[in-house]
Amino acid sequence: MSKINRGGGREPWTLFFLMLVGGIAGSAVGSMLTPRFPWLKSATAVGFPPTTLDLNFLHITFGASLTIGPVTILGLVLAYLIYQRT
Repeated sequence: MSKINRGGGREPWTLFFLMLVGGIAGSAVGSMLTPRFPWLKSATAVGFPPTTLDLNFLHITFGASLTIGPVTILGLVLAYLIYQRT
């Protein structure tokens, strides 16, 4: 069975990993620069609150939240550009 690659032979997991690292790095840099540049504090949160599924013998909690600020977007764009160059 052959492996299917999308994006010109590049692994999609590489893009996922680079975007994850770029988002984390952008958020960290944004947090460090916020005291000096207060406008970097503006961020948009998108998601849904935690919801619990209770089956008496099993409790599962679902929830997700994504907070994106200006430097986080910059980190994501840089990660995508790095992916395109590799």
